[in-house]
Order: sequence, then structure tokens, then C-alpha cells
Amino acid sequence: MKHFLIVFFLIIGVSVFSQTKVSGLIKDETGYPVAFANVLFKDSQEGTISDENGRFYLESDKTYKTLIFSFLGFQTKEIELEGRTTYNMEVVLEESADALDEVVVYSGKTSKKNNPAIDILRKIWENRRENGVKKFRQYEYDKYEKLEFDLNTIDSALIKNRVFEGMEFIFDQTDTSNVTGNTYLPIFINEAASKVYGDNSLNKEKEILQGNKNSGFDNNQTLIAFLKDLYNEYDVYDNYLKFFDKAFTSPLSRTGIDVYNYVLRDSAYRDNKWCYNIVYYPRRKNELTFKGDFWVNDTTWAIKEINLQASKSANLNWVRDVYIEQEFDVLNDSIFLITRDYFMSDFSFRKKEAAKGIYGKRTTLYNNYVFDRPKGKKFYNQQVDPYNYEVYNRPDDFWDKNRMEQLSKDEKGVYKMLDTLKTVGRFKALYNLGATLASGYYEINNFDVGPVFSIFGFNEAEGMRIRLGGRTYFGQNDPWRIEGFGAYGFKDDRFKYGISGKWLLDRRSRLTVFGGNRRDVEQTGASLTNSNDVLGRSLASSSLISVGSNDRLSRINLSTVGFDIEPWKNFIIKITGSYRTLKSATETFSIDYKVMENDVFTGKIKSELKQPEIQVGFFYTPGKKTSGYGVERTVINSGEFPLFYAGYAYGLKDVMGGDFEYKKLQAFYTQPWNIGGIGRLLSTVEVGKTFGAVPLSLLNPIPGNQTYFSMYNSFTQLDYYEFVSDSYASLHLQHNFGGRIFSRIPLLRNLDLREVIGFRAVYGSISQENKDINASNIVYKAPEDIYWEWSVGVGNIFRVFRLDFNFRGNYLDHPDARKFGITGVFGFSF
Repeated sequence: MKHFLIVFFLIIGVSVFSQTKVSGLIKDETGYPVAFANVLFKDSQEGTISDENGRFYLESDKTYKTLIFSFLGFQTKEIELEGRTTYNMEVVLEESADALDEVVVYSGKTSKKNNPAIDILRKIWENRRENGVKKFRQYEYDKYEKLEFDLNTIDSALIKNRVFEGMEFIFDQTDTSNVTGNTYLPIFINEAASKVYGDNSLNKEKEILQGNKNSGFDNNQTLIAFLKDLYNEYDVYDNYLKFFDKAFTSPLSRTGIDVYNYVLRDSAYRDNKWCYNIVYYPRRKNELTFKGDFWVNDTTWAIKEINLQASKSANLNWVRDVYIEQEFDVLNDSIFLITRDYFMSDFSFRKKEAAKGIYGKRTTLYNNYVFDRPKGKKFYNQQVDPYNYEVYNRPDDFWDKNRMEQLSKDEKGVYKMLDTLKTVGRFKALYNLGATLASGYYEINNFDVGPVFSIFGFNEAEGMRIRLGGRTYFGQNDPWRIEGFGAYGFKDDRFKYGISGKWLLDRRSRLTVFGGNRRDVEQTGASLTNSNDVLGRSLASSSLISVGSNDRLSRINLSTVGFDIEPWKNFIIKITGSYRTLKSATETFSIDYKVMENDVFTGKIKSELKQPEIQVGFFYTPGKKTSGYGVERTVINSGEFPLFYAGYAYGLKDVMGGDFEYKKLQAFYTQPWNIGGIGRLLSTVEVGKTFGAVPLSLLNPIPGNQTYFSMYNSFTQLDYYEFVSDSYASLHLQHNFGGRIFSRIPLLRNLDLREVIGFRAVYGSISQENKDINASNIVYKAPEDIYWEWSVGVGNIFRVFRLDFNFRGNYLDHPDARKFGITGVFGFSF
């Protein structure tokens, strides 16, 4: 035992002291930071580049005594290191007109002509699709993924903060980042082991989860799924890499030579393969770019290793740093397969280096590749049970076998630390507060009260309105759920309510039955595509502030019952039976209609509509990702996938007192587009037609917007019911340039503002028979000349607000037409 301890401590001593860590700031003689300077350990190939602010961090498992700094136009400088850890160095480079020595340096704009690095880049382009699993008809491999969240920039002030009173033991697990040099504390870890199958001829891929383990939080699939989506899959060979809803230009992009400088730094053997080392860095500031280097093979022109660090000046909110490493292995002397993928992001409210934040890290390892073993189309189409208890409760020996990379001492300690932390009352309180802010609901035993953000409202019918609701909640995977609300209007002195329930009958097919009833005040016509969601609310009917008088409101009593099923992933069929009564909610608004028999007016006028309806809807959302397997699932990539909808509704007359028989067809298509380096476009097309004579309450008013909020899919310069139609087609376009224009304007460059433009147009018509039965105080006018409007906006104001300037394009002769308006919207965006 004595000898064992001596050997053990010798090993620990070697592992601890055989390291070198350095960080600091590089400046010129005037004190101005030197960006993209070369930093190297002497007599090694281990180095880095300073960032836009002249700061650097470098770490090695080996011991080095000297650090070399070089930069074009400056004298090369060597500094002796006093110890294995040297932080906060201040390096001053002196100007020199002499040629530099053999140390390779790179700075400023490099030439696009006669540049060997760019010649190599073109070879990569020519061979980019000739590597990896794409070389085979079928493939399969084992995949291990570790997600981690760390609290960073740990100092004595943070440890002594009153927030952590009673929880000081958590700081026993601190470590140091090998990328930034900051001290961090792991606070969440999730491990997943999967088997991945793919067929390139069928263009199919399927991932089957074999095991999942996380550090407490009751197997929170929503958090895990959110983190996985945050670090979405990417391919460095693609022209643009999408992270945080932004499209970064890849250094291997065909457009790379327009946004990057490239320098051929070195050539050497990497795992017995001769490779070239190319350094790249941005040509301009404030663009979504990286800096770093990559090793590329000299015959296959496949990437062997690459690292990417996001430009510090990139127009990115809440993210202070992004760092990526990928490693590839060689198969059959020519094919390069990815073996390791490391992604780290540094989240912080401020970009200052000393600001505290959170590291989000994902490590993905790949192993046991097998090729050309077909599985068949049935295998890929077959639904997998979304939850298997054993998968989430694997024993330790499973992880000993399937964990491709051992956890560090600190990571192992997180599992135990969080189990202890969950017993601390202060932590429970902080956790509950965070859960309330995130979900909008406050949990009391097995019941959630909320949503807390919709308690107050105002409209012309109700005056000041108070609303309070809740839902059952036994867990995130409840097979059934009941929710409801109660509301009271102080002006009309009426109580309103809504209640609904749903029950998941089959987990695989997602067969769900539902039903409910609601009595409320509603802004009908707030959207073109009808919805029978019994608890749906329109912001237009409860806004605290509006433009002009918002009195065109209806009282609704809506009951629904139905079921939906998901026979294929992200394809849902929904059948709903509904019964509703509608009447005006104010004295100044009328939905009256004439009673007709055989197209002849009987002389009777009705003010209340009674209408049963059967509706069939088809929803297709390719690419949608959800978490959980209960009756309600959380969408984790909202706004990142297209939505197709087609619906048919049939109105029943003389059934349950139904007033009208009609047929209604509607379709809806919305699609987000990442358009290379010029931003993100959101497009929506809606079409619909009603067959049969119906009154105002069953027509399709073009959705206006009389609030001061920017609401997508509405027309900002239209009043409610200004246009009414029974056939329509609309187009909405909204493009966010992401700051690409403002970044080139010196006075605006550092404000990180973002430019947004919008265009909206709608065509509509209305039949004579629908005009003939109208007895309301609304004069029907359809936009047969195509109404349109446009807007320009400035986004990312204080990182959370966008201001839109809206202009009406035509129909300017309408009474009280609003030619110009200003609206705004709050939102969280990276």
C-alpha cells in the first residue's frame, strides 16, 4: 500500500505540473490592442491568435518555459514564463520595419491571388462531398453525447454572495476552462448513448436512444432537448453554420474568401497523414464569422482537425464566446470520418471579460462505424416509443461500457452535488422562481396557477379585465390534463370562464381526445385561418392600449369535442366538432343578419348566431422537435421549421338549432429561410374560400391591428373589419438582416442594431349573396385591388426590443385610413 501511494502521488504530481496555462492582453506602444497576433509556445506547433480586443488564452498539457509573440510590422518578442500558470499578462509589441524571423505571422488583409492557402481551399471545395458517411449507401455508428452547463468566472465575491448562503459546498467542484482560462463550476450534466442508422439512397436517418442520464432535475426532457437543439447538428463543409438562429459563414465556405483572410502556416504529419495547416481570421468586424485554423490532408483534401472561435464583434446577443473543435479519423487510407465534436458557448448578459456567465458545452463522440448494411424503408418509418423507463434508468455498468470518454473528477462530483443541492430550501426557492419565469405558471402541489403574464387586460366591452387560470400538473409527461380560467370585466360586470381537458390514449400514434367549453369576449377575425381552440385568446381583445376605438367585439359561447392522431412523425390529423353562439359585446357593434328563405328576405333580422360545425384539419411540420411524451409536448425549436395546414369545415343547418349550411376550405404555409450571409426571411401564404351564404361572424375579415404591438400575420395599418371577404389570398414577408447593414456604418457599428423590413399584401372578394344578408353596421368592402403595406424596423434595441415604422400602400381614400404608424415588439433573440 505504501508503494502504491508513492506511485499514485508521483502520477498526480506529473499530471498537475506538466501543464502550461497563459492568458493576457497584447498591446502596441500606444496602448492600442493588437488583434490577431500570433502566440506560440517556443519550439512547438501549439499556438493561438489574439482576438479583436488583443486578448489571448493558451493551454498545453506539456511544460513550456517561453512564449513567442509576433505580428506583422512589429518586433517578435519572447517572454520567459515564471511558472506553469501565468494569467493576465500585458505584452507590449514594439514597431519594426525589419523582416520577421522564421516564426510565421499573419495579420491584416491577405491577397486573394497567388495565395497557396486559397489554392488549397479550392481543392477542399472540389472534394467536399466525397467524404464521410456520404461515401456509402448505408451506415450505422455508436454515438455518445455529453451536455454540460457551467457557472463561470468564479471568484470570492460570488462565493460569498448571499444567494449561495447554505450552498457553499457546490464550489468544491470548480475547474478551469482550457479555452478561456476562466474558473467554472459544473451545474448540469446530461449523458446520452445512441445508435444511429442512415441510408443515403433512401435519404433517411434514424437515431435510437440507448441510455440517458442527467444530474438531477427529474429527467427533465424539455431542458435536455432545448440544450440539444441549441447546439444543433452542423457540417463544417456547409457554406453557413447555423447556431442560435444565426447563420455563420463557415471558413470552408465557397464565399469564405470574401469574408476571411487565409494563411498557410505549416505542414506536418497528423496521424501518419501529411497535412497542411491553414490559419483564417475575419476580414471585417461585426460579421458572423470565426477565427482559428484547420489541418487538411494533401491528397483527399479532407479536413483532419479544425477549430473555430466566433468573432468577438459578431452581432450576437447573450453569447460572449463560441468555440468549436472537430477531429476526424482515416478509414481505408482515404475516407475521413468524424470521431469527436466539441462545442462550447459562453453565455453572459455582458460581453466584458470579467462578467459572470454560464458555459454551455456539448461533447459528441462517434465510434464503431459499420457500412453497407441495409435496413429497409419500413425500419426507418416505424415509430419508436418516445419513452422507455429503462433507457432513462440505466445502471452504472451500462455507462462504464458505453461512455466513450470518462468523466472528470469534477463532472462525477456534479451528480452527487446536485442530489444534495435539491434538498436545500434556498435552492428550491430559486429553482421554483426560475421555473415560473420560464413557463409562466406557478406550481402549487399538483396544480399550476397561471399564466401569470395574462392577468390584466383592457377592451371596450369589459373595461379593465382580470384573468386567472391554471392547469393540472403531476409531471411533464402527464397522460391527461385539465386546464381552465376565470375572468371578470369591471365595465360589463360579467364573469367569463373557459375549461378544457385532453387525454392521450396511445403514446405511439399520439391518439388524443379532447373537449371543452368557453364563454368569453373575443376579437373574431383576428386571423384568417380559423381555429376552434376552446381556450384560444386574441391579444387584440385584451390589449391595454389600442389605436382608436376597439369596440368590434363579440360574446362567444364555444363548445368543442374531438380527437387528433399522429400516424407519421410531425403529421397530424385533427377532427373537431364544435357548437358556438355569437352576439355583439358592445352597443356600437352589430353582427346582425337577415333571415332568408329560398334567397328571399323574410323580414326577420337576427342578432345572435347559433352554429354547429365539423372541421377536419391536416398539419405537417417537417423538422419540428419536441420534448416529452405526455398529452402535451414542448416544442423546442419554435420558428425553425415550416408549417403546412389544410382544413375543411362543414356548417350544419337545422342541427342543434344551426342557422347556416356552408363549406369552408383553408390552407396555410409558413416557412423560415436562412439566406446565406444576408439574414433570415420569414414567409407566410394563406388562402381560403367559403361556399354558401353566411353572415359577418362566419366570413373572413382581413386581420387588422389596432394595438401598438407588431403582430406577424396581421395588417398593421388596417382597422378591425375594414375589409371583409369570403375568398382570400395573403402574403407576409419579414426579413431580418441581422445587422449586416448597420455594421458598415461607423456610428452605428457598436450598437449591434439589426435591420428588419416587411411586406404584407392580401387579395379578397365577397359574393353578392353574402352582401344581401348583411344587416350589421359593417359595410362590406373586399380588397379586390390587392391591399398592401410595408415596414422598416430597427431591432435589437437594448437587445430585447424592435421598433417598426409601418406605411400603408393603397386604399388611402378610406375614411380615417391610417397612412403611417409605429409599433414595437419585445422578444428574446440571440
